[in-house]
Amino acid sequence: MGMKPAKQAIFVFGALAFGWLAIEMAFKPFLDKASSAEDKSDPARDPGDDDDSADHAQKDLPTESDAFVSDENPATV
Repeated sequence: MGMKPAKQAIFVFGALAFGWLAIEMAFKPFLDKASSAEDKSDPARDPGDDDDSADHAQKDLPTESDAFVSDENPATV
């Protein structure tokens, strides 16, 4: 079964692509349902926006770059 390395790599890549597409198609109804439920849960939140700094700025919470809190420097949140 002497397959050349390039031919074998193309075959493996094709098999992986086919498997990925099959998994995407199999789980599509579940992913769509979960995305729909997430969209309905909090309409003010953008599900594609996962930036933590925006959440801190919006809620006026201290970020990691803020000064540390100790007994001598208490937090005033």
